[in-house]
Amino acid sequence: MIARLIARSARNLVLVFVATAFAVAAGIYAVKTLPLDAIPDLSDVQVIVYTEYPGQAPQVIEDQVTYPLTTSMLTVPKARVVRGFSFFGVSFVYVIFEDGTDPYWARSRVLEYLNAAARRLPAGVSPTLGPDATGVGWVYQYAVMAKDMTLAELRSVQDWSVRFAASRAEGVAEVASVGGFVKQYAIVVDPVRLRAQGVSLATLREAVRNSNMDVGGRTVELAEFEFVVRGRGYLKSIADIENIVLRTERGAPLRLADVARVELGPDERRGITELNGEGEVASGIVLQRLGANALGVIERAKARLAEIAATLPGGAEIVPVYDRSHLIERAIETLKVTLIEESVIVALVCIVFLLHLRSALVAIIMLPVGILIAFAAMKALGLGSNIMSL
Repeated sequence: MIARLIARSARNLVLVFVATAFAVAAGIYAVKTLPLDAIPDLSDVQVIVYTEYPGQAPQVIEDQVTYPLTTSMLTVPKARVVRGFSFFGVSFVYVIFEDGTDPYWARSRVLEYLNAAARRLPAGVSPTLGPDATGVGWVYQYAVMAKDMTLAELRSVQDWSVRFAASRAEGVAEVASVGGFVKQYAIVVDPVRLRAQGVSLATLREAVRNSNMDVGGRTVELAEFEFVVRGRGYLKSIADIENIVLRTERGAPLRLADVARVELGPDERRGITELNGEGEVASGIVLQRLGANALGVIERAKARLAEIAATLPGGAEIVPVYDRSHLIERAIETLKVTLIEESVIVALVCIVFLLHLRSALVAIIMLPVGILIAFAAMKALGLGSNIMSL
């Protein structure tokens, strides 16, 4: 059969050239569009359900959040394993699907079952899906540093400026903020004054919640102009919080400042982010979307960060901490060198053994064509370019 195939190919050179051109074009297209990464993604198709229940012990989280969610996820189509983990204040449920399941189909199925499971959760608890990334999606990390800024200020710059700029890069699933201090307003209640005034904590909490909102009105037309009437009530400073009225008795208001003091401090944290042993920093971790081209995602994220770097306040700068593109580029360079070396060796061997240059050219020319066909096959099978596949 092989002999007949060779004979027919020799008699139909035009078809052979056309097929070769088609294979070369398909291979070049595959090389340009294949996702590039250094680390092969061997992780399972999984969806993470993340739920916060602040201030609750792990056992309470397990009984009231993790268990209802885990039992609801057991009936998700194509779900192979469901694992639940309960920590202080948070719950994680991992739904692992059968191999070959489309990850976005899996996420949509989990969302459907979450709607039913939400009715079994405590009031105010809302589960959310984790980012559409995998365990090897951590492709880039940076630190926000400045000599004249505190950790709280650096974290604010990261959360409200830098993070959004990096998130705009195509292929980025999430930019996770770590390190520094998250600012928060803390109301320190004096229990003696609170009891003396006959005010409960629930009343104080409700007064704060109701005072932090804008309210709509209507429109008023004056001199052929239409004015929008609204009440502006968002809290913007410590003084605004201190002036919240808890109740009024005989025309005298009882303000929040009469029973508590308001402080601007850091939110509770359970870890730190340190750089090179030289102190704490605020940092951001860029996670790429599932199936995205890691090299392209990194380049686009760095371009976005370069745009925002010039607008940062107080001499803040963005320092790269982890960049996988260097490893990817070294892997590609190693492949190029290896292919060139082996092509030269094979060409020399063909020439020496055949002692006929024209016959040796057949094998020499087909080497790069065979490599391009391999890339086309990788594209058809959905395989990315990484250290293992290359």
